[in-house]
Amino acid sequence: MTLPRKFRNSALAVGAATALTLSLTGTAVAEPPGIPTPTEAEAQLAELTVAEDGSMDGYDRDLFPHWSSHEDNCNTRELVLERDGDSVETGNDCYPTDGDWYSEYDGETSSDPAEFHIDHVVPLGNAWVSGASEWTTDEREAFANDLSAPQLIAVSSGSNTSKSDDDPAEWQPSVEEYHCTYASMWITVKHKYELTVDDAEHAALEDMLATC
Repeated sequence: MTLPRKFRNSALAVGAATALTLSLTGTAVAEPPGIPTPTEAEAQLAELTVAEDGSMDGYDRDLFPHWSSHEDNCNTRELVLERDGDSVETGNDCYPTDGDWYSEYDGETSSDPAEFHIDHVVPLGNAWVSGASEWTTDEREAFANDLSAPQLIAVSSGSNTSKSDDDPAEWQPSVEEYHCTYASMWITVKHKYELTVDDAEHAALEDMLATC
């Protein structure tokens, strides 16, 4: 099957990982690829369709096959852990055996990869009610494994659990300095996949961009 343009170079694009940068504290932090500038994010937000969320009827996470297999025995989760960690070493099965991780959402750190989740910036449930319920399984898999857009990021398990399927009107990172980046990531993912936003979500994104 040939995927539409908006789904290409996403889930199966293994070479999408970007280099780590250092914060002022010297903590290694992750920069998922494709984060737009605030100006670009504002323009993309203006192009999003504002509509009420659809129904959750029929939703199941299994409808978004995730952590797809890649070369070198790696899956998507393992690739993001390697990309977003500092001094990461992996075994033959690609799972990290050493490294440190910093959670942009809440400032938590850990040397145990099991304590970190891979967050879908635009959650699968939110995608479902904003357009993905009409997609094919291949399209949903591409979305759930997208390594070429800022859709996946390693964060603390606590922050990922508290976020659940909430949109920015309902949940925002506790680290306020990250609000600009988070909003920019959310907007560009919704723009890439032509997903809708509701009124409250749109207003929250505008407020978050105002912190840039």
